[in-house]
Amino acid sequence: MRWTLAPKPDPQKVAQLQSSLNVDKAVAYLLVLRGIETFEEARNFFRPQLGHLHDPFLMKDMDVAVKRIQQAIAQEELIMVYGDYDVDGTTSVALMSSYLKTETSLVTTYIPDRYKEGYGISYAGIDYAHDNGIHLIIALDCGIKAVEKVAYAKEKGIDFIICDHHRPGNEIPQAVAVLDPKREDCTYPYKELCGCGVGFKLIQALEQLKGNSVQTLAPYLDLVATAIGADIVPITGENRILAHHGLHVINTLPRKGFKAIINQIKKESLTITDVVFIIAPRINAAGRMKHGLHAVDLLTEEDEAQAETFAKEIENYNTERKAEDRSITEMALEQIISNKEEDKSTTVVYQEDWHKGVIGIVASRLTETYYRPTLVFTKSGEKLAASARSVKGFDVYNALEACQEHIEQFGGHKYAAGLTLHENQYENFKQKFEEVVAASIEPHMLTPEIKIDLEISLEEITDKFYRILKQFAPFGPGNMAPTFFTPKLTDSGFAKAVGKEGDHLKCSVQQLPNPRSIGGIGFNLGKKISIVSKKIPFDAVYSIDENEWNGNVSLQLKLKDIR
Repeated sequence: MRWTLAPKPDPQKVAQLQSSLNVDKAVAYLLVLRGIETFEEARNFFRPQLGHLHDPFLMKDMDVAVKRIQQAIAQEELIMVYGDYDVDGTTSVALMSSYLKTETSLVTTYIPDRYKEGYGISYAGIDYAHDNGIHLIIALDCGIKAVEKVAYAKEKGIDFIICDHHRPGNEIPQAVAVLDPKREDCTYPYKELCGCGVGFKLIQALEQLKGNSVQTLAPYLDLVATAIGADIVPITGENRILAHHGLHVINTLPRKGFKAIINQIKKESLTITDVVFIIAPRINAAGRMKHGLHAVDLLTEEDEAQAETFAKEIENYNTERKAEDRSITEMALEQIISNKEEDKSTTVVYQEDWHKGVIGIVASRLTETYYRPTLVFTKSGEKLAASARSVKGFDVYNALEACQEHIEQFGGHKYAAGLTLHENQYENFKQKFEEVVAASIEPHMLTPEIKIDLEISLEEITDKFYRILKQFAPFGPGNMAPTFFTPKLTDSGFAKAVGKEGDHLKCSVQQLPNPRSIGGIGFNLGKKISIVSKKIPFDAVYSIDENEWNGNVSLQLKLKDIR
């Protein structure tokens, strides 16, 4: 691990903010690090307001999209809401279809089959629309690169409205409207919305024209918050407002589908981390193991008993998914070791019978293990399909772009992408990808980095300090949980390796001469027990959270690394 201390902010700005907010210096310091320098900015940060969302009509093509939907409703056209099988796609379809059903009953939903149709807009989906007399498709979380498919639909008399957030190619599809803040010709002030977020802006525009405020759309925000967490978009600006209010909905008045999942996991008061690691994998499991429509059914179900039934089915898919994920990860790790590929700049593995639904998760696990830009391939019909994951600071999308001669189709983001290629191109692609990455990646990017916000002493960690830190949430890219550094800690005699394999480190630490001790837990730091138990002072990097045990709640250090 590389420990990197964040550049110190301007001390004058810290002092001014500390004075105007009347908070500890450490709190003011953390806020200025996040670009919050005035009382007004701090108030907006701690109390995100739906009223501060941007006018949806600032997005290019929004006026045209709204007009076309109004026309479809007025003329009683059947509207098809189309989205991908991942969390962002299925929550988007649930959001748009359930909103439109408050205006018209003529709404149908479509999620492509991961195995038969693959990612994005499919010819099969367009043919289905044509066969059923549908003349308007609203595509969410996909479509920005579907130039040929949108043209094919146009020939069949079908209009498209695209709501996407992925990077466009060289050509924008000839749809009626293309809503994507990442379009070069779109001046929308916030560029980091997820697909469900773009869909939300569309229903916000429809609601605005009816003279209603954005507050009327609060019940849909549980879907938006889930998509924001699952798609790992920055939790800044509009995303922070939407995630904050969406979490409130999840915890106070969740839709029946979420309630059914929460009932099964028996957890109170979910954070965005819980949404990412508990709710999102279950929603994703439907599209991974069976079909994404199962997730849409759960998320739009109004009957509580039926929602419970759907949630149980999805829980079974999730159990299956975990077993597949474990098994494939083990095989992939063996492949890397037997091929002696640990020293490369990339990790690329392939086996034709690996489950296509879990290769993205496996790619993430391999990235955690070897910390390299990673691709996991499997056979998909006549072609090979892969999921790509990257390391901090390295743009895997750009790397794939440089290998285009060997790829049939690709799309995605800086840190996660997907692609297909012909089997005879696999070795050529693998070689080219390694060359591109090796030539462009900075050596330091191949070692995981821990960014440290601030050095503090243990005595600064008080209940009051933690209460304010909790209000920095929801955490995520662009607003990570504050990370602290404290030197010269010693174990107070309780250190032990815990967990089935002794993988995790549990300890209680002091910073002498102060006798106060505070508990610490370090996941996957079990091997470092020797550092702690020797009674030699050590340095630690950690975030702060709460430990609940037998009804008692105490602060603890969530250790990220020690040395």
